[in-house]
Amino acid sequence: MSEKVDPHRRVTPPQWLARLPRPRLSVLDRIRVGLLLVGLTFVATGLLPRAEAAANLRRVGPLLLFLASVIVLAELTREAKVFDVIAHRIAIVGRGNYLALFALCVTFASATTILLNLDTTAVLLTPVMLALAGPTRIPPLPLAITTLWLANTASLLLPVSNLTNLLAADRIAKSSTEFAASMWAPQLASITVTMLFLWQWYWRRDRRDADRYVPPEPIRTEGMRARTLLYATAGACLLFILAIPVVGDQIGLAAVVAAAIAVVAFAILRPAALRWSLIPFQLLIFVVGLFLVVPTLSRWGLNDIMHGLIGVDDGVAGAFRAAAAGAGLSNVANNLPAYTAGESVIPVENGTQLLALLIGTNVGPVVTPWASLATLIGLEFCRTHEVRVPMLRFVCTGFALAVVATAAAVTALLLIA
Repeated sequence: MSEKVDPHRRVTPPQWLARLPRPRLSVLDRIRVGLLLVGLTFVATGLLPRAEAAANLRRVGPLLLFLASVIVLAELTREAKVFDVIAHRIAIVGRGNYLALFALCVTFASATTILLNLDTTAVLLTPVMLALAGPTRIPPLPLAITTLWLANTASLLLPVSNLTNLLAADRIAKSSTEFAASMWAPQLASITVTMLFLWQWYWRRDRRDADRYVPPEPIRTEGMRARTLLYATAGACLLFILAIPVVGDQIGLAAVVAAAIAVVAFAILRPAALRWSLIPFQLLIFVVGLFLVVPTLSRWGLNDIMHGLIGVDDGVAGAFRAAAAGAGLSNVANNLPAYTAGESVIPVENGTQLLALLIGTNVGPVVTPWASLATLIGLEFCRTHEVRVPMLRFVCTGFALAVVATAAAVTALLLIA
């Protein structure tokens, strides 16, 4: 007689199956995967011709190599506690003075964004600064907003500072030094306005609890292996930074070499830290999806909308229209598709208008949480560190910053053009 099976009995999986890690996709991860699937569907159905899709992916391929390499370099630099050492030293140098600390934090966040990448500031510097708030008794919100805003507004100076910059530098065929010569004044204007707004709304005395903060103890690396990793990864970062003005359009190769130095150091001294999760697969999936979805939308109406918003004037009016369109679409959607959509309708010869669009898509995405990937990542770290960011205040102050800083940066661009 066969055993009667209870249909309501819960089946227990084998022990080996229960021990397997279960992948957990966040909402942001699902959006990234969904975007890629939508893009692949567009290609499969012919809404985006395969030849055009292949051309877009060939263009973005070197940028993805750069992005993956610089994130791996930054992750290993964080693992070696380079950022922690610098942050603690900054707080020590400030000697309890909030104004000095403010200037040092702005300099640190700006330099990280300019020389490495805005995603490095969001991914690595934000948690370091938030962790610094505890031992120094500094309110965490000013530190968080400083990294969130400067990850965007300090990303104008060099091609490496932002993925959109790499696209623009490729379009107008400018080397790193030539690009910096065109963008130094807009970058200075943007950072200056950001500093004024940060101090007024987040750092001044009535926005915090005390007149002074507690300088922390310096971080001391114990053991030869830890010190060697610290110096090796710091040296790899320094090598990459020094290579920026001399390697031209081979910046991806410089990033690969610098990352390889850090990887070799960890492979010898701390191999357990090397894991596949160091590679930013989610970010790469997001970028590939964008470069399939945005060209499709451009073919089916987005081009007409952007052409109407931006126009073809390379003068003053055209520059401000391009910047406003870039900033507006960035806060509605995201800055990367906003740039690519705007770039596709600007004539090749309109270099000033293209750089104005770049200003709008770099400086403007500080209003909505999804306006740039750096903002999304930074806000997620605030949530995990239980730092409350008042959203109404974030949106209102971000809107004012976007308008004033974008206008100031475009004005500076026109003055030196």
